[in-house]
Amino acid sequence: MKLFARIIAAVLACGTVLSAQALVIGITEGVTYRATDNEIEARFEAIGKVLGNATRQPVKLQVISSYNGLRDALKKGQVDLAFIHPSHIAFEAIKGGGFKAIAWTAGYTQYKVSFLCREPQPIQNWATVAGKAFVTPDPDSITAVMTRAMLAEHKLKPTDVKLQTTRYQDAVPFYVENGFAAYGATASSSVIKAWKDKGGKTCAESRPMPIKQWIASNRLDPSLANALRDALLGLDQNEPGRRALGASGYKGFVAPSEELEKQLIVWLGL
Repeated sequence: MKLFARIIAAVLACGTVLSAQALVIGITEGVTYRATDNEIEARFEAIGKVLGNATRQPVKLQVISSYNGLRDALKKGQVDLAFIHPSHIAFEAIKGGGFKAIAWTAGYTQYKVSFLCREPQPIQNWATVAGKAFVTPDPDSITAVMTRAMLAEHKLKPTDVKLQTTRYQDAVPFYVENGFAAYGATASSSVIKAWKDKGGKTCAESRPMPIKQWIASNRLDPSLANALRDALLGLDQNEPGRRALGASGYKGFVAPSEELEKQLIVWLGL
């Protein structure tokens, strides 16, 4: 009887493991930098394993490169947890009530857009900007969204200037350097540095904001969401977590600010 009981217990245990529903983690790293889906997934595999161990659930990583594809997946509840580079999409999901932020990426909480230009001085009178040509990365990138927010902040509509786009951030300086645009919007520190090293100027800078947020579905059990949050915030405090961070290229994750989120949602016009 004891042997039979052990066999039954083992079968039930196996059944529990096999029936456990995988946590689906959606990952979007933006469209204005050059990285393949396979490269992105490889960077997050170790973090996925740590989260799986912390929650005792299987984990499935799903790289979603299309922003509209990500929006659709979030609205349909196809992901339980998401790492999202373009903040406006994370904020849209939060504003919609389906998700909440559980972590921000350390080192990416002060993201600013700068306007590259050939003018010697910063923009003093924004009325003089009207009618001039701007170039931004992809129109649905956070850089482009922030650029439109900067214009709105100074009482300018997108139609008041000549907006044009190029997919990658590192292509923005070409437009300004060759006179195709008066201003080039970028938040890439390497692009800005290279521009300034050649004697270029920046004429304006946006307010800072966090990018690369972790958001969790409000449908998750609160204890599970808390376990995911604690695991992410504690990655830099243990060896497996530090190895996972090393593979991802990030330093760690910090607690979000709900109040700042609300302010930024308004500023971005979401």
